[in-house]
Amino acid sequence: MKDLFGAALLDYQNGHYTEDIITSTSISDNDILPLPYLFRDYKDMPKLEQKALNLAKGTILDVGCGAGSHSLYLQKKNLNVKAIDISQGAIDVCKLRGVKNTQLKHILDETETFDTLLLLMNGTGIFEALSQVSKYLNHLKSLLKPNGQILIDSSDIKYMYEDDDGGFWIDTNANYYGELDYFLSYKGENEVPIKWLYLDFNTLKLACETVGLQCELVLEGDHFEYLARLS
Repeated sequence: MKDLFGAALLDYQNGHYTEDIITSTSISDNDILPLPYLFRDYKDMPKLEQKALNLAKGTILDVGCGAGSHSLYLQKKNLNVKAIDISQGAIDVCKLRGVKNTQLKHILDETETFDTLLLLMNGTGIFEALSQVSKYLNHLKSLLKPNGQILIDSSDIKYMYEDDDGGFWIDTNANYYGELDYFLSYKGENEVPIKWLYLDFNTLKLACETVGLQCELVLEGDHFEYLARLS
């Protein structure tokens, strides 16, 4: 990984903002990810994120913390938050913005336990593939204190396969339709592609049941996205 995402965050933090991140997937064309959006305040966050932050309690692990906007909000509420990310640039930015407890770490390497695990901005993305969901859920479960909770969001992207007649062109012989290749570029340089998973709620709920987690639908957004609480 070249950490172009981290480089972009550092540019914005240090006042060198000249252009945004460009993203695309195996089923969608180029899209702009505005850097200011990654530094947003609570009032500018989607309702799903606001709801998750309001439900967060006790000791909290912010997984894939990015620029640290969620962690900073929780810190201001005097909650104990640990922010982790696999991007060194993201962790550097979190520190510069005042996040007190940060660590460069992959979630599968985390061993502490928490009351709340927070996985937002398509939190299921880090699972990469449907075949890995149980492995990740089992690990997340091992990080929960008694009566702990996992707050995670995703989207059912089946709508992206819909044609003009209302039918779907999903290849039934292919992998799960939410498994995508994700591409990112910044200032003309391309990041190494990654696997990224969008998980519909029913599939997430079924996976939770197989590993002994309860899965509750907390809130649905306006465009097939949802927030779930696992316990």
